[in-house]
Amino acid sequence: MSTRRRARRIAIGNNKGGAKKTTSTVRLAEGLAALGHTVGVAELDPQANASRRLGWKDDLTTPTIADALHPENLVDGIAAGLWQPCGWQAPYASRIHVLPARFTLQDRDVEAGHKGAWRRFLRALKGADDHLDFLLVDLQPSLGHLTQMGLAAVDHTLVTFEPEYDSLEGAVRFRDFVASSRDDLANEDLDVLGYIPSGYDGRLAGHLGQLTNARTLFGDQLWDAVPRRSLLMTADEFAQPLTDVSGSHEIRAVYEILARRLVEVTS
Repeated sequence: MSTRRRARRIAIGNNKGGAKKTTSTVRLAEGLAALGHTVGVAELDPQANASRRLGWKDDLTTPTIADALHPENLVDGIAAGLWQPCGWQAPYASRIHVLPARFTLQDRDVEAGHKGAWRRFLRALKGADDHLDFLLVDLQPSLGHLTQMGLAAVDHTLVTFEPEYDSLEGAVRFRDFVASSRDDLANEDLDVLGYIPSGYDGRLAGHLGQLTNARTLFGDQLWDAVPRRSLLMTADEFAQPLTDVSGSHEIRAVYEILARRLVEVTS
């Protein structure tokens, strides 16, 4: 659908674990694909949960981004040969492509001091996402080397958080890191598109209070909240599209709204 030269690249992050980064990445990809867009999901978290939740089955022999970013293997555009299909059977699944990783991606962290190491992911992507409308990059809950490689390669970021104190603090740290590091990463136009509260339960006073704090901190950049629903955890656990889960209409509608907003703010 897109007439852009390459995908619109968005990294999804938070400095704290458990902030629903991977859930947001996978479900935004699903929402975008359901709207007719072609989407890539790139794994930059050694836990590789996004890859698994999208139905990719690791046989431990398929090359992944962990191999491509090795200094002995890296060449411009190497990621083009690593794309894997989404393993779901949903009708829109053919529009989702996975750039998977495995736990060996953690080995790249020790190479942070190598000359130009922060540019490796950017180089690996050269020409590799020209066939996509969007590329969503699932970052690890860290501000370290792998996250910096991701931030150097994308156009924008999205920040996800649970409406709890520590998660909101992690969102603020991530926001501030983006602002302070973009020049060092030669990505001066890098920005935060928005903030997505996830796992929101309006019955909890703490969630209500932290959502109010988030509105104060982020203003109009605060996107619609994703409600806490056990069926969403079930879909993540069993690597299912939401269309396979009974009673998922509400959650699917929420992510479609978020996906439409992402299209709008990146157009």
